[in-house]
Amino acid sequence: MRLVFLGAPGAGKGTQAELVASKFHRPRISTGDILREAVRNKTALGLEAKACMDQGKLVPDAVVVGIVKEKLAEPVCAAGFLLDGFPRTVPQAEALSNILDSRRQRLDRVINVLVSREDIVRRLSGRRSCAKCQAVFHVDFARPQRDGVCDRCGGELIQRSDDRREIVENRLAVYEVQTAPLIDYYRRKGLLSELDGSGSVEAVHQRMVGLLTAQGLS
Repeated sequence: MRLVFLGAPGAGKGTQAELVASKFHRPRISTGDILREAVRNKTALGLEAKACMDQGKLVPDAVVVGIVKEKLAEPVCAAGFLLDGFPRTVPQAEALSNILDSRRQRLDRVINVLVSREDIVRRLSGRRSCAKCQAVFHVDFARPQRDGVCDRCGGELIQRSDDRREIVENRLAVYEVQTAPLIDYYRRKGLLSELDGSGSVEAVHQRMVGLLTAQGLS
């Protein structure tokens, strides 16, 4: 099982990738998580990434491709993987194809999670993250027991800089220009499936499992 999850920021592809990874015992490779860890650790990569992320811009292809190539070389990925947040541009997709070709591997499916722009803005701008343990809450959908306090560790809940409404709008604009062309790229290759990402996490997951089963990937 070698899958790519596509979708606009806030479409829920990360949540679904995590659920699929757990159900089918395949590693989930989230470039977003890797980059945020680098930001927290203030590495050279992290500083470069933070400047882009704070403005809602994409991190340069060369940086992200190098990270993914390194991850895919790990033994845990030999039997398959789920890519969440990569590729984000057509050049990244071409780089991924070259990486897989060099290992005589191929993608099985690319799943595009569809959610309306209005719902995405509401989802992201209402998100709050724990400054200590990174647990995520939401002002509408997943409120903490105490306002501003993490249920898990008692840390302060903050709004990530890239979840501010104006940054969310910019992230969506960047997605539409740079990432949406991937949909046509993978459609032409016959690899694309589209999934309705509206509704509860459980409902979307059921649709996801049904899609994978229909493709013979369960």
